[in-house]
Amino acid sequence: MIKVATIAGSDASGGAGLEADLKTFEEYGVYGMTAVTLIATMDPDNEWAHGVYPLDEATLRAQMQTIFKGVGVDAVKSGMLGTEYAVDLTAEYVREYKVDRYVLDPVMVCKGANEALNPGLNERVASKLLPLSLVVTPNLFEAGQLAGVDTPSSIDEMKEAARRIHGRGARNVFIKGGSKLVGASSATDLFFDGTDFNLVDGALIDTKWTHGAGCTTAAAITAGLALGLDPYEAVSRAKKFITLSLRGGFALNRWVGPGNPSLWRKGFN
Repeated sequence: MIKVATIAGSDASGGAGLEADLKTFEEYGVYGMTAVTLIATMDPDNEWAHGVYPLDEATLRAQMQTIFKGVGVDAVKSGMLGTEYAVDLTAEYVREYKVDRYVLDPVMVCKGANEALNPGLNERVASKLLPLSLVVTPNLFEAGQLAGVDTPSSIDEMKEAARRIHGRGARNVFIKGGSKLVGASSATDLFFDGTDFNLVDGALIDTKWTHGAGCTTAAAITAGLALGLDPYEAVSRAKKFITLSLRGGFALNRWVGPGNPSLWRKGFN
């Protein structure tokens, strides 16, 4: 059995974080494990305001020991880390256990936010984890933060950000432009391997139910790498996976809704 781990936060609503990762791993047919960095909650009495509750360092290390030393992994992804020690432990275990297929999803803010909540922590992620990553999967805001530029809004600006991020150590950069690019008529992402740029296009799905889309995409890339795909193949398959998932997006309540990853299994088109 191919074994994949996610180092990420738990989303109490089930749509994002490690819950989205595990659903994705299941659809890809790989065995998923989790190291929980924090628990994210949402307050229905305060317009779904987010709360974040980090797990302590000893508990996180014990989970890492279980996964990396006790079981072993074929690929790893990290998502929302939330603390300096979560960043440091991720770097420590990825290095110590020589994990080549490591996907960094540099979660910096919750969906809808547009400013860095912890610039110091974000810089720690960039300096310690980018050089270990086989693929990094920022959205436009995160790409700007990692590259030290304004948030990209065009293909040319995405390319410049990708060059800079690659220069900081990431071997492959996948920037998720989606519908956020100026004048977008398709969901356009960008893949850069240090030499060539490839646009990864998909249908622009008209939905507001996109909770967990970034987590799902990174998890799909991780599973694809674990199955033996090269980085571009893994990204291309993940793009198809998330497009199908978003086509089946649904409301959990009046604030939020996720995609439906099971549509991949059902052959929805």
